[in-house]
Amino acid sequence: MKYEAKTFDIPDLKGISSLSINEHLKLYQGYVKHVNHIREELEKVNDSYAKSEMLRRMGFEFGGMRNHEYYFAQFVGGAKELSDGKMLQMILKQWGSLENFIEHFKSVAMTRGVGWAMLYLDRQSDQLVSAWVDEQHFGHLADLDIVLGIDMWEHSYMLDYPPSEKTKYIEAVFENLNWEVVASRV
Repeated sequence: MKYEAKTFDIPDLKGISSLSINEHLKLYQGYVKHVNHIREELEKVNDSYAKSEMLRRMGFEFGGMRNHEYYFAQFVGGAKELSDGKMLQMILKQWGSLENFIEHFKSVAMTRGVGWAMLYLDRQSDQLVSAWVDEQHFGHLADLDIVLGIDMWEHSYMLDYPPSEKTKYIEAVFENLNWEVVASRV
């Protein structure tokens, strides 16, 4: 069964241009294409070295596909505030306020390098866990569900901001988040 690229009805965003979103969506579609391509080729290849390299690459492509699906879905429906509910209660318990959490998560997003700032739900301990994921796939936390993801590869902001101003991109992400979508993942 092939993966299909999802569509996202993303309204005009503040601080993130339509050009940037549209180009970013093309990149996402490429990840979906490459996941399908690797899966097809794996069925044909008998060479164990070639097969192992394709399997190694699969983690990168699949991570790129799925991370972007979480990312783009967070903008669908436009910006919406976080209302009282389980997620807000978890944030208040762990960080004291939504503002404290946002500042904490912005610092995760400012990690040097290419990758993702991720917020996960650890269902075993019923708490939120933040982490940096290198590239698309190095450092994902096992058995935790993605709640919030910010793409920190340059492609996500370079059409709107130079690298020296990536903090403005992070601000724009938070300004445009549909917190209802994010909270529904908890």
